[in-house]
Amino acid sequence: MTAPTLAEVLPAADVIHDRATLEAAILRIADDIRDTYAADPAPPLFITIMHGGMPFAVQLAFALGERGLDLEFDYLHATRYRGNTSGSGLAWLHRPATPMRGRRVLLADDILDEGHTLLAVKRWCEDQGAADVRVAVLAVKVHDRRVEGIDAEYVGLEVPDRYVFGYGMDYREQGRNLPAIYALKD
Repeated sequence: MTAPTLAEVLPAADVIHDRATLEAAILRIADDIRDTYAADPAPPLFITIMHGGMPFAVQLAFALGERGLDLEFDYLHATRYRGNTSGSGLAWLHRPATPMRGRRVLLADDILDEGHTLLAVKRWCEDQGAADVRVAVLAVKVHDRRVEGIDAEYVGLEVPDRYVFGYGMDYREQGRNLPAIYALKD
């Protein structure tokens, strides 16, 4: 039996956060990040975690620019899902090329769920000599399964412990460009 398509699940999905709510949360995060990095003369290294983090990271980067905070950009692609709805072992598809030694690094991702991927990425950045690694996520999933050692310093919104998609998060590699966060019916 094949899994339902996005077109089949979307009409029954619940809107958890609409676009206006997401954009307001991103502006709030940008204010907090600006306050953290404003006194540092060197721009932080802003690393987008692909693919899910891209819509959030773009909006956040523009909001930070509007607030006068310059950034140096790079990206990485590490995944546990590879198009599935549950995770497996971490696969590194692209590592940043920008040297991190002595740098302040800001990771931007779509969601902090259990935290396996973000913890591995954060530790890798620290192993590369980053002076400081902070995490900004659009959403945090509310549950008690988070791995020890990972939190986000900057959080937009909370989402329920359901399968969520949209605004970077995917449903079987579809729906990342939806302008809201949706949840499948329980």
